[in-house]
Amino acid sequence: MTIKDWPVGERPRERLLNCGADGLSDAELLAVVLRSGEGPRDAVQLARDLLGEYRSLRALLDAPTSQVMQRPGMGPTKAATLAATVALAQRYLACAMEQRQVFGASADVRRYLRHRLGGRPREVFAALFLDAQHRLIAYREIFLGTIDSAAVHPREVLRETLALNAAAVIFAHNHPSGIAEPSPSDLRITQRLRQALQLIDVRVLDHVVVSAVDAVSMAERGLL
Repeated sequence: MTIKDWPVGERPRERLLNCGADGLSDAELLAVVLRSGEGPRDAVQLARDLLGEYRSLRALLDAPTSQVMQRPGMGPTKAATLAATVALAQRYLACAMEQRQVFGASADVRRYLRHRLGGRPREVFAALFLDAQHRLIAYREIFLGTIDSAAVHPREVLRETLALNAAAVIFAHNHPSGIAEPSPSDLRITQRLRQALQLIDVRVLDHVVVSAVDAVSMAERGLL
């Protein structure tokens, strides 16, 4: 039995079109993206099996495409479709930020950074470069670290800031450990970067530490 054999009112795609996404489960939304199942498994069952294997929607979406395509019922077409869906979501968040002013670490900024960095297996140091009105100029991943550290060089940050003609910066990095708490070394590098950027009259508005489920603003903690 395929989804086409279901009553129309129970099919995920039709429910999505008629009632919106809120009423659909993760498996049903995933089934709409996958479009078809495999053998006796319809798309919803395939989606449920994938979510069960990866334990969560985030873990599935963060998994390497090369790995996902090897799962039974997937293959390159479905895996590429899933990866494209994730990329579109990231670009949607970026567009939303570009269309509004950004002041410090707003909820939108934290959500965007958590989505971009929260699931990364290694530490990444990134920056949001802003203009004089605190609107986003660019998001840049500046340093890629090991599983627990990243070597951050102020001169590289200065070079990127000048190249983009930024007036303010929000820094961010992830903690793959899952604990989004600023460490003493995080505080030290933030102060070093602030001092370096003060020389060219560029403000550091915030430094956000993210994990898969949380994002902590140093500015809101009073640490800047």
